[in-house]
Amino acid sequence: MADPFRSDLLLRLMGKAQTGQQLSEIYQLSRARIHYHLKELEKNGLLEIARTEEKNGIVQKFYQTVARGFVPDAELLPNAEVSGPIRQMMLAMLDHSKQRVLSVPEESLENDSLSKKPEDWKYRSAAYEIHAKEEDFLAWQQKFSDLMEELASIQRTEPTEDAKLYYFHMLGLQIEESRFGKKGET
Repeated sequence: MADPFRSDLLLRLMGKAQTGQQLSEIYQLSRARIHYHLKELEKNGLLEIARTEEKNGIVQKFYQTVARGFVPDAELLPNAEVSGPIRQMMLAMLDHSKQRVLSVPEESLENDSLSKKPEDWKYRSAAYEIHAKEEDFLAWQQKFSDLMEELASIQRTEPTEDAKLYYFHMLGLQIEESRFGKKGET
């Protein structure tokens, strides 16, 4: 996980299973190099073969992550300085989110309602800059995690036929200065 390239591979394979050949074309690296990293991630229980397909007599292996997300333990990183790998993971997540937005079905972005009530909206995109004490931020973060788990648990055991798949991306971190203007403006 401390290797930025492997972190990027993991993030890419969270969304969609891909073959070593496909990844080789995306990253413009040799298949041998890609397979080396895939095997290391698989050996450490982070990837698995999601499915295989035969094409022209060759069995293609499609790799996918075993989890929907990863949080690296600081002890697993190569040194006490964790900001570099964490920054790389955040950037990779942003790129992953960008790809998800670019590939959503058109119906996901249709807004038939001009309502100002969030419960009427089919999607949500927002950015906030909020002044808060660190302990308030951490307490809110736990509430947010609990809400996401509650939403996930509603359809986890037996999804109904009308259940749709939703993608969320959340990024919250301390920043130095506002980009939204003066205090209180949004």
